[in-house]
Amino acid sequence: QVRGAPAIALLGCLSLAVELAGGAGPSDDLGALEEFVGQKLGFLLSARPTAANLGREAERLRTFVRQQVETPGVTSQQLRESIIEYIEGLLEKDRRDNRNIGAHGASDILGRVPGGGPVTLLTHCNTGTLATAGYGTALGVVRALHQRGSLSRVFCTETRPYNQGSRLSALELRHDGVPVTIIADSAAAAAMRERGVQAVVVGADRVAANGDVANKIGTFQLAVAARHMGIPFYVAAPSSTCDPTLASGRLIPIEERPGTELTQLGGVLLADPDVDVWNPAFDVTPHELITGGIITEWGVFAPSEVCRAL
Repeated sequence: QVRGAPAIALLGCLSLAVELAGGAGPSDDLGALEEFVGQKLGFLLSARPTAANLGREAERLRTFVRQQVETPGVTSQQLRESIIEYIEGLLEKDRRDNRNIGAHGASDILGRVPGGGPVTLLTHCNTGTLATAGYGTALGVVRALHQRGSLSRVFCTETRPYNQGSRLSALELRHDGVPVTIIADSAAAAAMRERGVQAVVVGADRVAANGDVANKIGTFQLAVAARHMGIPFYVAAPSSTCDPTLASGRLIPIEERPGTELTQLGGVLLADPDVDVWNPAFDVTPHELITGGIITEWGVFAPSEVCRAL
């Protein structure tokens, strides 16, 4: 399962484009086709309430479709083609933004390291090709450092309970020939102390106005450990994750997942089936713990400045 906000937004939109290209939906009624697209976007939004860019892109696509429907003389086929072209543009923009994030993040990290590297990083969850249109956000930083010959190693947390770090991030990095080591989530602080980690870089699903960040569960504790160790903690995310309407991270809706994800594995019970379970999919990292900064396609910003600057 690919469970990143950019992934759900982009893959959901791409799925819609494929459906439209294959003739799904009404064939000759503009209003009905607009409604069809709206229903698909509504279903997509229900998948990830925590993500800011998901709702924003869905609303932009709805507005675009409305404008096309109101264009005199537009046909149903032209509407389909314009939606597909719009979505393809989203994919290309994401790839471009990710490469810029990687470049900015690599330069900032190397600027903090005596002698300019190589550096050892730690990351969490999956923020790479499988979680974006390509290249990645936090893994984009990893890739940029590797391409410069300035990466010693990256430690990937396994990222329970879905193991996106071990199943996805490590797979991607191995494929690209990047030196990678999987660690248990509970080994992160020890890795920072014992394995020479020089920076922690993670992704984000939403950034509040004050710079608080919602990301995959486990991110908060990584930031606490990094602060204690004096290791810079970075968040790599496109500007679309900023939500200036929310004053702080306490207002970010946090998705909670079924308890069976913790009590079962492949249908095999790991715990008492009736035990109480709390299974949040995300946590919020306070802005003061993001000591390295927030890396966007426009540069690296202090958490308290990022939403204002963008």
